[in-house]
Amino acid sequence: MIVAFSVSPSGADSVDADGGMSEAVAAAVRVVRASGVTHQTTAMFTYLEGDWDEVMAVVRDATDAVAALAPRVSLVLKADIRPGFDGQLAAKVERIESHLR
Repeated sequence: MIVAFSVSPSGADSVDADGGMSEAVAAAVRVVRASGVTHQTTAMFTYLEGDWDEVMAVVRDATDAVAALAPRVSLVLKADIRPGFDGQLAAKVERIESHLR
């Protein structure tokens, strides 16, 4: 299973001094990195790969980390559920790259 998720704080109390949300987002990314789940973080989403329970636990914990810093939280989640396939976070990209060579 691959999950793409984005969690962000809402509310005036959650905005950094520079007008961004990087402190709260960093709290979520810290949870992801500590989880041991295969992951990739981009400017817009974090991707996780693993089984349902471990991936959803990381999403929950990352959301809770943001919620600790903000009065309201927004969560966007997209999942590719394909039992029996592992290593697809990298393999999907490699298949595209092979067509571009």
